[in-house]
Amino acid sequence: MTLYLPRTTTSQITEALMAERLSVGGGAMNMVLTLVIVTDEADHYDAVRAATEAGREHPSRVVALVRRDPDAEPAIDAEIRRPGTSGPGEAVLLRLYGPLGEHADSVVTPLLVPEAPVVVWWPGVGPANPAADPIGRLAQRRITDALRAPDPVSDLLERVSHYSPGDTDLTWTRLTPWRSLLASAMDQPCGWVTSASVTAESHYPSAELLAAWLSDRLDVPVSRETSHGPGLTEVRLTTDQGDITISRVDGRVATLSRFGQPDQTVALSRRAASGALAEELRRLDPDEIYESAARHLEPLLSGSGARG
Repeated sequence: MTLYLPRTTTSQITEALMAERLSVGGGAMNMVLTLVIVTDEADHYDAVRAATEAGREHPSRVVALVRRDPDAEPAIDAEIRRPGTSGPGEAVLLRLYGPLGEHADSVVTPLLVPEAPVVVWWPGVGPANPAADPIGRLAQRRITDALRAPDPVSDLLERVSHYSPGDTDLTWTRLTPWRSLLASAMDQPCGWVTSASVTAESHYPSAELLAAWLSDRLDVPVSRETSHGPGLTEVRLTTDQGDITISRVDGRVATLSRFGQPDQTVALSRRAASGALAEELRRLDPDEIYESAARHLEPLLSGSGARG
């Protein structure tokens, strides 16, 4: 059930939330965090749905902010999704009109779960400096998605230049299955890695981040090759004993090839936003591995790091 509160106030929203929790016998004590989504009218449905799916693992109060007509009179329209209909947590959709859109932090603050961490997610184009954003300043973790930008790689580079502990990007989170598979392949005797290559569709920032991670961790030249996709299609590690290759041409199943061994078929599906978001919500401390790879990205792309 959804409760609609047109032209409301934050105090009325808070009272409605309390009444809804009491009606189902729950309370804010069950919420492990507040997830604030800064989105627009076109993306809010998919974003809230992804957050709801992630909330089955991380019961949260989801507050979605949609900025509307900036020239209108200040007003708030709210939708409250009853606990149970939005997973184990609760969801609030706020449409902010007029100048309130520029002061969304003041609107959100009374709706945060007391003494619980705050995570902010920009599912569309995010700010260049998330930690300096008024909403971002409220959060311990700030999640962006450079893939949604008109120029994804440039967008990621600009954000990396403003990195603050707690920042992350879903272009990095989408790499977790690839990084896990590569680490597993190298757990076995594989010789000395002398170079690597990453192949993906053009303007795909996850590929640049993976190349930066490999260059940073292995201290070898890494080339970036282009394919027709979808997404990442191949990673090749060249060693003094032969090549290790992970090839995925359909976005679902990969082939792991190692010198002297039969090929292995591995499930490696492209990740949905809900799965990537759920992973990011598992940790509320800074991701030091992402920071290291991200800081290695700019020198790699500028040519001071090895790149083909």
